[in-house]
Amino acid sequence: MRRTIGVNTWVWTSPLDDGSLRELAAKAAGMGFGAIELPVEQPGDWSPDAAAEVLAEHRLAPVVIGAMGPGRNLVAAPGSEVVATQNYLVHCVKVAERLGSRVVAGPFTAATGRTWRMDAEERAGRYGELRSALAPVVRQAEERGIRLAIEPLNRYETSLVNTVEQALEALGPLLGPGLGLALDTYHLNIEEKHVGDAVRAAGEHVAYVQVCGNDRGAVGDDHFDWPAFLDALDDVGYPGPLGLESFTGENATIAVAASVWRPLAATQDELAARSIHFLNELQNEREPR
Repeated sequence: MRRTIGVNTWVWTSPLDDGSLRELAAKAAGMGFGAIELPVEQPGDWSPDAAAEVLAEHRLAPVVIGAMGPGRNLVAAPGSEVVATQNYLVHCVKVAERLGSRVVAGPFTAATGRTWRMDAEERAGRYGELRSALAPVVRQAEERGIRLAIEPLNRYETSLVNTVEQALEALGPLLGPGLGLALDTYHLNIEEKHVGDAVRAAGEHVAYVQVCGNDRGAVGDDHFDWPAFLDALDDVGYPGPLGLESFTGENATIAVAASVWRPLAATQDELAARSIHFLNELQNEREPR
């Protein structure tokens, strides 16, 4: 199965605004990307109406990405904070509807970087809280034809949902047309015993896929087994984009949040170009002769 290759604007900048979106959409399209991930860090950073025009001009498929910054929590938080986070997620859903994105992806559980120890009883309780907080958002997403895609994160970025198995446990009753999983190769590489088995366990619930090298750099010049990963995606019938998500260390906020302490390529353009070249070549090799 041949998939569209997308790229997150975080490769180059944070936060996104209308001016940088115009520039980066042209750059992404010129490099051959067919989709673009648009992070909603704060509502109002960029205009969905303007974005829709820019993406149509460059024939880029939109993917809306949510960011769980400090104070965005659906569990173990004051009720006002949970409600504010729900409202933020509904805003992301409405942005996706305006743009024509069928998915809103992100680690929609607790603030990224928030960790604490839990015994089995507390974890079960927190998963119950998570389902209760997500349920009204999932309903609104499904009514609008949007699917939330919740991303398991590595152990250093959350203690709540690290693996596909945990995600299935935490979200099980809600999984369906309004809710699936977002799988990121960076986190899979850290947390899963066998990446292919984890993808297959997620099965029909795979709603979105993000890719990068195991060091958060370019795809392909790393130790990750990319052919086996695409085999697993074929097995579960995932037809969607592969979205390159990496980060620039030139922005202090995002560098600290993503632990980007050194350059991951000579330039961010090179990181993106190497990634799309590798993925296109790999897909070419896999096409029937």
